[in-house]
Amino acid sequence: MRISIRGGHFIDPANKVDDTLDLHIADGRVVALGTAPDGFQSDREIDAEGLVVCPGFVDLCARLREPGAEHKGSIESETRAAVSGGITTVCVPPDTDPVIDDPSVVELIRRRQRLAGQAKVVMLGALTRQLGGEFLSEMGALMEAGCVGVSNAWVPVANPLVMRRALEYAATFDLTVFSVPYDPLLAPDGCAHEGETATRLGLPGVPRSAETTIVARDLALIEETGVRAHFCRLSAAHSVDLIERAIGHGLPVTADVCAHQLYLTDRDVGEFDSRFHLRPPLRTDIDRQRLLEGVRSGSITAVCSDHQPHDQDAKLHPFSDTEPGASTLETLLPLTLALRDHGLDLNSALERITCAPARILRIEAGTLGLGAAADVCLFEPDTEWVVESHALYSNGRNTPLDGRRVRGRVKQVLVDGRSVFEAG
Repeated sequence: MRISIRGGHFIDPANKVDDTLDLHIADGRVVALGTAPDGFQSDREIDAEGLVVCPGFVDLCARLREPGAEHKGSIESETRAAVSGGITTVCVPPDTDPVIDDPSVVELIRRRQRLAGQAKVVMLGALTRQLGGEFLSEMGALMEAGCVGVSNAWVPVANPLVMRRALEYAATFDLTVFSVPYDPLLAPDGCAHEGETATRLGLPGVPRSAETTIVARDLALIEETGVRAHFCRLSAAHSVDLIERAIGHGLPVTADVCAHQLYLTDRDVGEFDSRFHLRPPLRTDIDRQRLLEGVRSGSITAVCSDHQPHDQDAKLHPFSDTEPGASTLETLLPLTLALRDHGLDLNSALERITCAPARILRIEAGTLGLGAAADVCLFEPDTEWVVESHALYSNGRNTPLDGRRVRGRVKQVLVDGRSVFEAG
């Protein structure tokens, strides 16, 4: 189908375009901006007046729960939630069941994604076999199967020698290592930030050092091995300091932050509200402000959803016994747009969820240059709406933003030139 999207505020951070332009699509790709090519006849015209037209968003971390936890969600349900939030590409970490440490699992997920026909799915392979932290995975085979990087997810590689060998091995394949900095030995049974709120509620705490010690260790190993690395979902102020110092010294590192970490703190836990049981935990306002500074400066390269849908029972137990995580795909856009209130213009805010994560993953996405895949999001930048958990497309209803008023609503989304979502 040939499509013309007319009259929209076109923003493409990758190509530094910010103007009122028409967008023309044929055979699933961008064929022109502004004036249509000679002889171009559109089969469909979309009126985008009053809307922002931009690349579909790229989410660095979304658990789709399939395979292994289909009672919480499925590739079909969660990619549907993704496109309803403007996200056209999601990256799945390797801690599925079975673990993504074999090409057959990669093909299984890819096949089910094709059947769903919603958002595109890319995958990280396991850094070690079964995420056990002892034996290196077959990284070459995982790369050939299509994995865009390797990670051990939330399971730490406790032995630093094994970690060094893993980084060296990944470097031989030019694979990016995605490090989730967390040391459970410093936070046994921890479920909230080690601070005033956890003390008041009698909850076992997670100190900042559970994150920063791993960041420091991995940075030292990255410097020795030369591997390209990405630090996932920072939550502590000192972690940002360490990343900024490493970038200043020329290390090939990037970092991201969960969108909700930029606006919520441990005080939001209130009286044991399990919707705020997250991992990493919500920390103090000092940490939150430092994370915002990192996003503004670019030392934190990207913002992600860290989507973790749960069934209802997972959040009904006492706080420390509930499962951490939130359903966040559908609130990534409004939380990113809220960065306009913290020193970023619209173009820079959208960069954090389009071309920046695409560059980290080294995939062709997050841009609408000529010849690029027509993954497009059209949204109303200032429309207010109330987040209602029961109205989410995700199977997970576990959002800490339930009942909150936010700005920015998706109207239509195209993937490869196909309309996959249109708001009613």
